[in-house]
Amino acid sequence: MENRPAPSVSSDRVRPTTVIGGAELFAGLFDMDAQAAIVSDLRAVVAAAPLFSPLTPWGKPMSVRMTSAGKYGWFSDRNGYRYSEHHPDGQSWPPIPARILALWHRLVSDERDPDCCLVNFYGEGARMGLHQDRDEADFRWPVLSVSLGDDARFRIGGTVRGGKTESVWLRSGDVLVLGGAARLAYHGIDRIAPGTSTLLPKGGRINLTLRVVD
Repeated sequence: MENRPAPSVSSDRVRPTTVIGGAELFAGLFDMDAQAAIVSDLRAVVAAAPLFSPLTPWGKPMSVRMTSAGKYGWFSDRNGYRYSEHHPDGQSWPPIPARILALWHRLVSDERDPDCCLVNFYGEGARMGLHQDRDEADFRWPVLSVSLGDDARFRIGGTVRGGKTESVWLRSGDVLVLGGAARLAYHGIDRIAPGTSTLLPKGGRINLTLRVVD
């Protein structure tokens, strides 16, 4: 990777509530009205690019359903994990909603927009095993994560699988930024606590992750 300066950060950046495993947690950053507005934006994204269940490279369907917005969407099948410019149905991904881009500019940088907003939906029993986000070209840029809906137990470790981990319950309206030393940390969702939020009429959790891909 070529030696380039770090991304510039807005001078009015809000301070994190706490730090876990090197990741910055901004607890309750969005109130209920703001959360509902984001969910409304996401309904339009899902209408244009329906949720789907990716396959792992070994052929097992993931318990999390997903879609994306932006230049790229994240995808997985027997050929491996990767970004794609098209939804599995063949159409281009819809644009990232403006209020989500505004969050990136507020917490990360206004130097450039993210290339992908991955939308994960966790129903009851869904989980995400410990993994690294390393399909991107430039790890100087953090991954920004937004939690909406039911509480989720988030676990984070170091950059080597099998090491010591920490966990925290993420609640609706929380925002997490994995950057710096935490950018390549192993992390995942152990479980969802059904009925802990009224944001989504049928329950469940939505997680948005914003990434620079190129």
